[in-house]
Amino acid sequence: MGSGFDLSAPHVPSRAQWLDGLQYAAGLLGVLVAHETGHYVAARLHRVDASPPFFIPLPLGLGTMGAVIRMRGRIATRAALLDIGASGPLAGLMVAFPVYAWGVAHSKLIALDDGKAYEQLGSSLAVRAIEHFFGPHVPAGMDVLLSPAAFGAWAGMLVTMLNLLPVGQLDGGHVAYALFGPKQDAFARNVHRALLAVFFASVAGYTFRDWRAGIGLAHFAKNVGNSVFWLAWFLVLPILGMVAARSDDKPAGQVSLRTRVVSLVGLLAMASLGGERHGGLAWLGFFGGLALLLAMEARGGTLTPHALFEHPATGAEPLGRGRKAVAVLTLAMFVALFMPTPISM
Repeated sequence: MGSGFDLSAPHVPSRAQWLDGLQYAAGLLGVLVAHETGHYVAARLHRVDASPPFFIPLPLGLGTMGAVIRMRGRIATRAALLDIGASGPLAGLMVAFPVYAWGVAHSKLIALDDGKAYEQLGSSLAVRAIEHFFGPHVPAGMDVLLSPAAFGAWAGMLVTMLNLLPVGQLDGGHVAYALFGPKQDAFARNVHRALLAVFFASVAGYTFRDWRAGIGLAHFAKNVGNSVFWLAWFLVLPILGMVAARSDDKPAGQVSLRTRVVSLVGLLAMASLGGERHGGLAWLGFFGGLALLLAMEARGGTLTPHALFEHPATGAEPLGRGRKAVAVLTLAMFVALFMPTPISM
């Protein structure tokens, strides 16, 4: 599947491009508004002090970093934590799934040109199921160019998938803590480390495929670029955890917030430069910098036992049978939405 936007479009958009942009924005913001409204309503029902949603624009990539609501005070029970954590992603998906179904049904087929590079959007179990029932039949040598509305809903599903990572105070972390209690803190550390494993496995998988095809390392830069998403989130999650803690006063030997931010920006920049003609030094810097960072993390950071992803405690009363089913369903949505490679070239 390809996005419905021409990345080489001129700086002054045409009327048709404005309309496409509005459809994309409506699809994505519809998911985000439903998501944050679900959190807000559940928080108010449980008398948790919560702000209205704040949307975070970003003039790159998908155009947004999502939206947040601020909750002040402690959530007293695991039942309330589940209701607040699960209501957002479930409400957002109630918009994302039908909008994607409508959008993919109104998408068009394009003939593929073997000599042209295409942006491919990642697929998941949920995406494939919707495309199976509502998408057009795709003959050999052709692909679907998603309509802007479908692209917006796809972006909403990607944001929801990330929110459902069962780590820290993400929605998935709230739901998992409500279901499992304090045992979730150890599980969150393992999930975070698994993101690093996904990055290396993805690079190795793409490289092995090319090697078998006789291409060797000719596409190595592209393979790292297609995989670096999960390395970025391996680095982003500790940053979010440190910001949420409102403190950089970690014990001696811990990796500082500044080091993690500089590492994230530097590694992404070097991965991008590695695709240039003279990328040898960039790759030396990328893997050298990554090795140094991982050595620091292994010495006193997220590759050792740590408290960075510990969830604030709630009441010890376990969930009832109905809420347990909701928790399992919500976490299953992460599996259904998981995209091994969200965007590739």
